[in-house]
Parts: sequence; C-alpha cells; structure tokens
Amino acid sequence: MPIPEFIVDLREKIGHDPLWLPGITAVVLRDATDDSVWAAPEVLLVKRSDNGAWTPVTGICEPGEDPHVTAVREVKEETGIDARVDALLGVGATEPVVHANGDQATYMSVALRLTALGDDEPVVGDDESAEVGWFPVTRMPVEKPWLRLIIADAAAQRKRPEGFTPRLGYKKRR
Repeated sequence: MPIPEFIVDLREKIGHDPLWLPGITAVVLRDATDDSVWAAPEVLLVKRSDNGAWTPVTGICEPGEDPHVTAVREVKEETGIDARVDALLGVGATEPVVHANGDQATYMSVALRLTALGDDEPVVGDDESAEVGWFPVTRMPVEKPWLRLIIADAAAQRKRPEGFTPRLGYKKRR
C-alpha cells in the first residue's frame, strides 16, 4: 500500500498542506557474496517506482507502531526479506518533500541497521518499488548524500559497534 490509510484520511481533511510524519530508513546488510578478503558488505536497496531513485527501504510508522517494528514490516513488504533490527544509526528530520501528487511532508526518520535472516533473494513486494537487489556498499547506485552517509554508518557500526555513536540529523546544514 503506497499511502497508509491514516494519511489518506488526513489528506481528505487538510489537502496537500505539510504533514510532519514519523518514518524509518531500514539499512539491511549482509556479508559479501564475493569471496575476496577485501569484499565489502552488501546492502539491500529498492528502486523507487515514483522517482526511479535507489534507496534503502523506507516507510511510514502506522499510528502507535514502534519504528523497529515498522522497519521489519516494511523490509518484508517491499522485498520479501525477513530481517531483524540490530542497531540505531541515527534520528533526524528530512528536508521538506513535495510528492508527485502535490502532498507536502517532512519526515522524522529513524535510521536502523538490520540483518537479513536466511538466504532468500529479494523480490519486488509491492508497487512502491520497480526493482530490488543487493549491492556492495562500495558500488551502490544510491545518489543522495544523506542516504550514502546512513549506509556508510551502518557498515561502520556493524564492523566496530563499540565505537559508534548514533547521529542526530542527516540533512545538510545551512
């Protein structure tokens, strides 16, 4: 479901006016499938059907739903992959977004690192994504700098969790 029902209901009342919404960015990592000693971990990405951008799985928390539950649910819905949450990477507000239909929103995104459970290959699970796949973090098609930073944080936190401090904010400071 591309737009959660509670947002459809809100939009009937407020139109395209700005909404402040809780969201997640789920960075799912797995060990490299390359046998090289220097192989980087792989990240699960989706190619968004609305704008063609490759991103980690993202989603909106349902009313009363904890972000870690949202992350696991969204990964399963969008890619068919079962995953578990391993770490908090950061929390921050996104830049304001104007969606293709004119809806305006800003998201308070909770970025989490997840691990894929099992060896299942991802599948396009809904109409939010055009493609899904695993990419080495060193050769991924993600273009937005703040998403690349979150993915880099996930890889760093996974490698050295004892020295990692979650970020507070990812957007570019003016």
